[in-house]
Amino acid sequence: MLKIIISPAKKMVIDDEFTGNITVPVYLDKTMYLHQELRKMTLKELQTLWKCSDKLALQNYERLHAYDPKQAITPALFSYEGIQYQHIGARVLESSQLEYVSNHLRILSGFYGILKPFDGVIPYRLEMQTLLKTEHAKDLYAFWSDLIYQELTLDHTTHILNLASSEYSKSVLPFVKNERSFVTCTFGEEVNGKIKVKGTMAKIARGEMVRYLAEKQVTDIDTVKKFDRLNYKFSPTYSSETEFVFLQS
Repeated sequence: MLKIIISPAKKMVIDDEFTGNITVPVYLDKTMYLHQELRKMTLKELQTLWKCSDKLALQNYERLHAYDPKQAITPALFSYEGIQYQHIGARVLESSQLEYVSNHLRILSGFYGILKPFDGVIPYRLEMQTLLKTEHAKDLYAFWSDLIYQELTLDHTTHILNLASSEYSKSVLPFVKNERSFVTCTFGEEVNGKIKVKGTMAKIARGEMVRYLAEKQVTDIDTVKKFDRLNYKFSPTYSSETEFVFLQS
């Protein structure tokens, strides 16, 4: 089984028109704990924690007190609105492609730990690197510990394809038992013999990769190398068993 991991996006929306089945996040009890801890904090304390503007702090403070994670109605894949998610294009995927992402795609989250595409979520602001101290953990990496990795590897997972940022992949990588089973995709261009990665293009490419894998129904790690969209091509020269490098021509 191939599992694909991606990062969440900061911008989120509520979609109350989804007619499919909403699933429950596997670690909802831990999310409820974090939700209660955050609700104990003042607006000023939260703004310091979130490191955001007055406007965003107020918006997220109000959301924190308005929404209950147990009453979530928006599937995760439809809730995040970042560039990567725009290029996945969940709303125009065919049923077989939606089934593929349901089985193979997982979204990492500071608030939820790990999400399946159709897990119900509420809008939140809690990046994995946020220095939120809890009763038994100094930060969110310690809070989630190896739980995310455990969930990823439950059903005979042979490879994890990492399309997440380093902030989120750090919640998995320390627990990987077989180094070759964790493969990171890098999207860049060759400049003076070095690989240069541009943040926005990398996000777009990650979204296109998810879409490509869903359209092609890819289930083995070597087929990932055939990705050829946005003028990217797999580079054997710069790649290794644990990193697939795609260069733009």
